[in-house]
Amino acid sequence: MGRLLERAVRRPDAHLLDLGCGSGTWLLRALEAHPGATAEGVDISDAGFGRTRAAAADLGIADRLELSRQDVTEFRSGRKADVVLSVGSAYAFGEVLPALDAARRHLADDGVVLFGDCFWEAEPSAALRAELEDGPQKYADLATTIAAITDHGWTPVYGHVSTLEEWDEYEWCWTGSLARWALDNPDHPDHEQALRASNAHREGWLNGYRGVLGFVVLLLRRTD
Repeated sequence: MGRLLERAVRRPDAHLLDLGCGSGTWLLRALEAHPGATAEGVDISDAGFGRTRAAAADLGIADRLELSRQDVTEFRSGRKADVVLSVGSAYAFGEVLPALDAARRHLADDGVVLFGDCFWEAEPSAALRAELEDGPQKYADLATTIAAITDHGWTPVYGHVSTLEEWDEYEWCWTGSLARWALDNPDHPDHEQALRASNAHREGWLNGYRGVLGFVVLLLRRTD
């Protein structure tokens, strides 16, 4: 994350826009590293915004961070961004290329898009493909994914493919934090549901897409 942001933020007063910011981790990291930067995060859910604002206050960067609860496909800003982030949120626009079209609308003339999405690291089984491609978004191998992006008017200037160890760390943290909460709160009405969700996700990962589904984050500049 640090290497990607260091290459993406190219001016001291950069403005960042995260389309589908979630808990705002990328923006918090960027603002902490770049004291003159400002940032705006947009997400359809504000469930984690309270924690994000508290973290920003603790870091002394709350005055440079704005969070908006809104559908990213409908969001419009009066200010162009030097860095537009869309990491793991292409599904909100349907597929990769519509997500990049949305990023382009918000991007300053010499701006950079920090874009992350899944790809097939190995050929999936028919059942796994059907399960993970049950919506409008379809995946391809890495070379095909990047070829489609470059053909659409973008040039990758840097990238990072998540290692298996990074995937494992993410999944263990995701499933483990949910399971830990369930076990720590046995009397909560959502206890059983949380535990079942953790178990189901862990099984789907270990017996399904581990080593098959990959994730890449690219720094993109407009070719034209």
